[in-house]
Amino acid sequence: MSDLLAARTLMAMSLGFHLIFAMVGMAMPLLMVLAEWRWLKTGQEAYLAVAKRWAKGTAIFFAIGAVTGTVLSFQLGLLWPKFMEWAGPIIGPAFSIEGFAFFTEAIFLGIYLYGWRKVSPRAHLAAGGVVALSGIVSGVVVVMANGWMNTPRGFTMIHGIPSNIDPIAALLNPSGLFQAPHMILAAFASAGFAVAGIHAFLLLRHPGNMFHQKALNIAFAVGGISAILQPFSGDLLAQQVAKLQPLKLAVFEAQVETQEGAPFRIGGVWNEETETFDHIVEIPFALSLMLHLDPYERVIGMKEFDKNNWPPIDVSRTAFQLMVFLGVIMLSHALWGVSLTYKKGSPGSSRRFLQATVLATPVGFIATEAGWVATEVGRQPWVIVGYLKTAEALTPIPGLTIPLMLFASLYAFLTVIVVWLMWRHISATPGQFEMPPTRPEEEVLA
Repeated sequence: MSDLLAARTLMAMSLGFHLIFAMVGMAMPLLMVLAEWRWLKTGQEAYLAVAKRWAKGTAIFFAIGAVTGTVLSFQLGLLWPKFMEWAGPIIGPAFSIEGFAFFTEAIFLGIYLYGWRKVSPRAHLAAGGVVALSGIVSGVVVVMANGWMNTPRGFTMIHGIPSNIDPIAALLNPSGLFQAPHMILAAFASAGFAVAGIHAFLLLRHPGNMFHQKALNIAFAVGGISAILQPFSGDLLAQQVAKLQPLKLAVFEAQVETQEGAPFRIGGVWNEETETFDHIVEIPFALSLMLHLDPYERVIGMKEFDKNNWPPIDVSRTAFQLMVFLGVIMLSHALWGVSLTYKKGSPGSSRRFLQATVLATPVGFIATEAGWVATEVGRQPWVIVGYLKTAEALTPIPGLTIPLMLFASLYAFLTVIVVWLMWRHISATPGQFEMPPTRPEEEVLA
């Protein structure tokens, strides 16, 4: 394995691993605050138990996320020194904001965990609100910095050196402005579906348990609403990619030749010899309509660009298709849950729905991981589009396969720790919220 491939693989592994904890850090505080708010509003002790249980789970993921985030910071500097030298003065302030938000989240999470009887209920709820807001801000500024790598702004080049730096313009780059809401919804949908899946599984084992019923309702509400809104956010982002990164969009949509009235393509296998996609299904005019609201509008194809700048086509296209496919599944499941809520008052009223929710537990995380693979691989061979290629940013230090293996072992160890901690945490179900036995005709999960 070459050092470039080893460095890219290590960075992808680190980002993919950290992404799970980052999404939980963005979404779980909102869930726990909603549970506490419901407790303050209704006085039902089940909501208080849910809020406390979710707060402890949030703390577990926050601690591991701090470790993986620190690892990423070191890897950026050690693996990609040219990138940090080039981009540091421009997007460094964004990471400063992320650091401030991280420490704010840590402080107020401590207040939330240990302040139940030490501050007023309103102050405690407000502390949870600060945790939720800080988690979102922390994730958003990192996404905005990533957006800058796709559409660099906020500087001018003078003799090959970025000058006249404007960090605000760099932070508010056009890609980041559309990536940020898409990422927020992805985090809410992923965490919401995962938490709902866990409580659906436990509700199947303990029918009528009020603790799991309340938890399922809150988690699915957040995840379901986000899953319904996500396609609209994705459509806006795709339109922006079509304007600013037409090559990436062409790869995502298997658009080889420039075409008026372009179809939306499903499936397909890239054929390098013929430079076409085999075994593909087309929906006539759909891509032009989705991107430009005009079924006959022109869509730029891959062949308009230098082949040396083409990204890995199979990986980018497959990851994009997987993201879209899983997004449709989440949307369908969310609409099913909305229908059950409207008809029967709760999505947990159907045993089949609970079983499907259990199966959907990891779907959001897989979809988001696939989306990031599409985004990052689709930017190759650039690390800063139009200015710095990935190979040029690589450290000259050889032997990068060794840290790749070391960090793979570290992440495997952390995975075991997290699974063990969460299993112990989840399996300790509050028994005082079990409902008394009911007659068959009154069984909630009939």
